[in-house]
Amino acid sequence: MVLTAPNSTLIDSPPPLPPHRHPQTSVTIRAQLKQQQKSNRAVASLSVSPSVSSSHGSLPPPPPTSLPQRLASLCAHGSLDEALHLLLVAEPAGLPLLADGVGLLLQACGARGDLELGRRVHGVVASSEDLMSNPVLTTRLLTMYFACRSPSDARRVFDALPRRNLFQWNAMISGYARNELFVEAVDAFSLLMSATELRPDNFTLPCVLKSCAGLSNMSTGEAVHGVAVKLGLGSDTFVNNSLISMYGKCGYVDEAAHMFDTMPERNLVSWNTMMSAFSDNALLQDGFDLFKEMLSVDEESMRPDDATVVTVLPMCAVDGWLEMGIVVHGMSVKLDLDHELRVSNALVDMYAKCGCLSDAQCLFGHNQQRNVVSWNALIGGVARNGDVDGAFDLMREMQSEEGIKANEVTVLNVLPACLGPSELQHVKELHAYAIRNGLQTNDLVPNALMAAYAKCGLLDSADNIFKDVEIKTVSAWNALIGGYAQNGDPNKAIELFLQMSSSGLEPDWFSVGSLLLACAHLRGLLNGRSLHGYVLRNGLERDSFILISLLSLYIQCGRSQEARLLFDAMEDKDSVSWNALIAGYLQNGLTQESLQLFRQMQHEGCEPSIIATTSVFMACAELSALPLGQEAHCYALKVGFTADTFLGSSIIDMYAKCGSIEHARTFFDNLKDKDAVSWTVMITGYGINGFGGEAIDLYNEMEGHGLKPDAFTYLGILMACNHAGLVKEGLRYFEDMKNKHGLEPKLEHYACVADMLGRVGKLAEAARIIEDMPEEPDGRIWSALLAACRTHGDICLGERVIEKLLELEPDKAEHYVLASNLYASSGRWDGVRRIRNRMKEIGLQKDPGFSWIDVGGRVFNFVSGDNRLPESEEIHRMWCSLEEKIRGIGYVPDTSSVLHEKGEEEKLKMLRGHSEKQAISFGLLKTSGNKKIRVCKNIRICRDCHNAAKLVSKVVGREIIVRDNKRFHHFRDGWCSCGDFW
Repeated sequence: MVLTAPNSTLIDSPPPLPPHRHPQTSVTIRAQLKQQQKSNRAVASLSVSPSVSSSHGSLPPPPPTSLPQRLASLCAHGSLDEALHLLLVAEPAGLPLLADGVGLLLQACGARGDLELGRRVHGVVASSEDLMSNPVLTTRLLTMYFACRSPSDARRVFDALPRRNLFQWNAMISGYARNELFVEAVDAFSLLMSATELRPDNFTLPCVLKSCAGLSNMSTGEAVHGVAVKLGLGSDTFVNNSLISMYGKCGYVDEAAHMFDTMPERNLVSWNTMMSAFSDNALLQDGFDLFKEMLSVDEESMRPDDATVVTVLPMCAVDGWLEMGIVVHGMSVKLDLDHELRVSNALVDMYAKCGCLSDAQCLFGHNQQRNVVSWNALIGGVARNGDVDGAFDLMREMQSEEGIKANEVTVLNVLPACLGPSELQHVKELHAYAIRNGLQTNDLVPNALMAAYAKCGLLDSADNIFKDVEIKTVSAWNALIGGYAQNGDPNKAIELFLQMSSSGLEPDWFSVGSLLLACAHLRGLLNGRSLHGYVLRNGLERDSFILISLLSLYIQCGRSQEARLLFDAMEDKDSVSWNALIAGYLQNGLTQESLQLFRQMQHEGCEPSIIATTSVFMACAELSALPLGQEAHCYALKVGFTADTFLGSSIIDMYAKCGSIEHARTFFDNLKDKDAVSWTVMITGYGINGFGGEAIDLYNEMEGHGLKPDAFTYLGILMACNHAGLVKEGLRYFEDMKNKHGLEPKLEHYACVADMLGRVGKLAEAARIIEDMPEEPDGRIWSALLAACRTHGDICLGERVIEKLLELEPDKAEHYVLASNLYASSGRWDGVRRIRNRMKEIGLQKDPGFSWIDVGGRVFNFVSGDNRLPESEEIHRMWCSLEEKIRGIGYVPDTSSVLHEKGEEEKLKMLRGHSEKQAISFGLLKTSGNKKIRVCKNIRICRDCHNAAKLVSKVVGREIIVRDNKRFHHFRDGWCSCGDFW
């Protein structure tokens, strides 16, 4: 910063003022004042004349006090109009004697923000040359105008001064800073340095440093720091505290900490300011450590004050550190600070943000001096908790409290909680309130309204608000772009981004992040990579929001390796980035990598969040990795995550999909707060494990608790009926879904019903259900019907289904495999060859059947017919031994399960090499006692393996659980949970 005079100086070229804000000229004031004084003296002489009497007798004489004392007394008691009246009736020659009283009146006008009264007092001052030459009065005049939010009036007074001292310059600089006119404050300081011989003092520099902080102007702040050192103010505590604040607000925490560490003398403000710098820059642990260090200083002057408390409590709120918040609360009670309004507000805010709404409401209820900040703290907490109706009830109650009205902060607190179409009426109500009360002049309000309308699906309303914004800032564009990107129209988001760029505005990190989100939704890898290049060219790669958006882009586009490279290059990996990649691996089917990354996250000292832990449960469910799932469950218990209903449902789902339905039910029964999701997951768990009766009982129990089933609940109960062969019950629930609860069945419900009818051989009814569907049936529905045709040998219908299926999804290998199996099961090998040749022509390959088993925390994979494992020979011998035993109790190999044109001996050999038989043999070799054998298979278990597994469970006396791509089979003591219906 070069401290020279700007082009437009404060002395020679004052900026033009709006006409309505110009103070009257001294000539006009004097003329009006003489006329008013004559009138006032005449009235005064009549009112105090002893010859005038009334029915009540003569008026008492005035109290025996001097005029200056009376003036001071009136100001002290807030009777400002009476004080002005005294000035107006005073003799002009006596006004200089009232300078102190006039000063008090000006102070009182500023404190009350009464601009019109202040201007009238200015008129009195302007009528006296002695008063106008009084530097104390003119300084107070400047201060009054700034306090009344009229900087232009202050500027006119300042420009008219023939001589200016440092106090008047300070009044201008501090006034500009208080009114957040930071550029003007810095310009005034520059002129003070370049055009006068005056030396700034320890009042000047803090005001300038505050302005530098407000502008985030680090270079100017450093220049002012240099001026402080040059003027010998480098050791001044007041100046040093301002330097700490400036460096902290500009994001230079190390420089702020250096100032704090090296300053010769600290006071309580120094500690509070440094803690605030840590807090502003999200260095919460450093802030807490400094707070603890401050408490250890054994000096009375270091006793925490209300500023300390309101600095530490927001750190507790951001970090969710309730225990520390309670400690600070106790300290504030002990120090009798909890009655301070801003402390009480900070406590309400802290408890609300830490999820303790009842405590926040209790404190709020006991606060007898509530202001709008108090209400906003509680309303914000209720809204963040998702209780939009509760937030609106509080807003209405707030409006009924005298002198308090909802402001911009209130509206901005509630709008983000309006997350969907069901909240549209609330958004409209807030919009109307903002219009009625002129709140739309604040840029943040229309931006928040645009975002809320977008979430509610009314993008046209968001568009209309945007059109009404006079000055379209980057933030306004961002609100609309983000609304389209996040709510279903990414192409429009890209179009708006291009419009913004062509208007001359530079996109910021939020613009780029929204555009990356749009590219991710469109899976637009090419555009996304172009944006990645823009990010690198413009130095945005360190922004966490941008990095997470890039991660999401590559994950959505199926580029997990590129996402991992980006992740590994991150210097500071936060929980959001870990969560994004763990969930991304899972989304792209890389469950093993997801679990490995979770372990790495723990190893590197980053505490997994609820989101990451939920992803792990999903991965364990996908792999059917029970030991890892139990390990994750222990972790969730240890850190207190199991109370979260979403994570709790993930635990139930994990146990159910690992075949441990008993553990799933135990956890479900122990849940304190069961929502509809918890019940649905448990019902579905029973369904996939073949326990249809238990699923129906639980469904009835759910309805008995007054919970309304949704589309997912009905999908779970239909699945349970399907796997248990409960066709009559399943069809009844299908009808109840439509008629009892008014839910429209979706494709997956029709698919389940069609599969249920097909399994029991009612193929014509299944085909009729499909034909009568309101939507076009997809591949899942036709493939379910084709599988039923194969089971029941209906070649005629099967061929019609093949035609439709291959026309609908010609690139899916599994459809050709189903068609081939249909022909093979009926011995039509020409049809088999035709289908396989067609697959070769279009380059499709059948996915090999494979199984896997978790032993000792390691997952072992087995492929049908593969003998390359080190234990292959041992596994083969084990199965031959088992086969010999089960033949003795009735096992006959079912060679019809081999859908190849081979001889009987070749088929027997192929049966022995099926992957599930290898996995079962390996499990029995590597485990002992009564431990359950848990095997997963990527395709449906064949009839021969199913029969064999039943008998193996009997001869070895152990439970065998096989999860195929359709359901679970619990083999125990020679029988299966599916009842041979699969």
